[in-house]
Amino acid sequence: MLFYVARRVLLMIPTLFGILALSFAIVQFAPGGPVERVLAQMQGQDSGATSRFGGGGSGLANAQAGAASQFSGKYRGAQGLDPKFIAELEKQFGFDKPPLQRFWLMISHYAVFDFGRSYFRDVPVLDLIKEKLPVSMSLGLWMTFLSYAISIPLGIAKARREGEAFDTWTSAVVIVSYAIPSFLFAILLIVLFAGGSFWQIFPLRGLTSDHFAQLAPFARVKDYLWHIVLPVTALTLGAFATTTFLTRNAFIDEIRKQYVVTARMKGLTEQRVLYGHVFRNAMLIVIAGFPGAFISAFFTGALLIETIFSLDGLGLLSFESTLNRDYPVVFANLYIFALLGLAINLLSDLTYAWIDPRIDFETRDL
Repeated sequence: MLFYVARRVLLMIPTLFGILALSFAIVQFAPGGPVERVLAQMQGQDSGATSRFGGGGSGLANAQAGAASQFSGKYRGAQGLDPKFIAELEKQFGFDKPPLQRFWLMISHYAVFDFGRSYFRDVPVLDLIKEKLPVSMSLGLWMTFLSYAISIPLGIAKARREGEAFDTWTSAVVIVSYAIPSFLFAILLIVLFAGGSFWQIFPLRGLTSDHFAQLAPFARVKDYLWHIVLPVTALTLGAFATTTFLTRNAFIDEIRKQYVVTARMKGLTEQRVLYGHVFRNAMLIVIAGFPGAFISAFFTGALLIETIFSLDGLGLLSFESTLNRDYPVVFANLYIFALLGLAINLLSDLTYAWIDPRIDFETRDL
């Protein structure tokens, strides 16, 4: 097993390299850039990340001109400006070097987790990520834990009662919760419980109160849990449907196999059959979906929730940095998420072997 882990760890290197290389190549053809954004700000034509949605025809023209400037060396809005000033801007953002040289510099720095400084926030990227990480960790971990804690017992209960009324109406509830986007749940929860139109039970924004530092330890825990109830609930309501049906179908498939019939004929109790034999085999397919669920909880699933509840996490940071062409932040987030995803996939495979010792990755090709 150690040899298999070593091979997988070594394979992470070319995988990360390929992800960064492809993303870097795409960025070279993306419209606009940090230099264009600075020039637009100087002319009063840029108002931040959201300005891209309301720029109309002039915004499209600027984007097209920015795309052309990647090759011509001329920037929209540079007319009348000192060429030395434009050259200084290029040097500040590192665009005075050829693309290949910039890419190798980035790779060499990322190898030691040196992500540089944000273009527009003027702080180290790593410090920025550390500042936003607690919010995403809170949402991601709580959502993953609660969704699995709900879906696995529910899926087992549905499998044991296949075709009964319980199975039918719980399926309807799960499908409806899956069909409704999480941000709509979030808005509904705000209207009902955050002072929208009915009750004001939970806070509307932030992960903690302003006076959090002055609270006693127990009061801090209570304050933190009080703040995350609504966003975590909104995320979890739409997150457990897939795992619930995976669990149900996997258990039904295993229950119908011959070894279960044999175990029952030997006089084993239903609990012993279900949790001593079926559980280990049925849970393999559920574990397979864990890496994707875990990673999506940190970024894609939480983006709108972070925005609605004013939670400044990694999802919102990545989104705004992409719109603002803050490339150090964009690539640092991409690198960290890719590395985390590869590590979680490896952990998932090791969990396979732990749950079912019959699985031997050493004898299989990667």
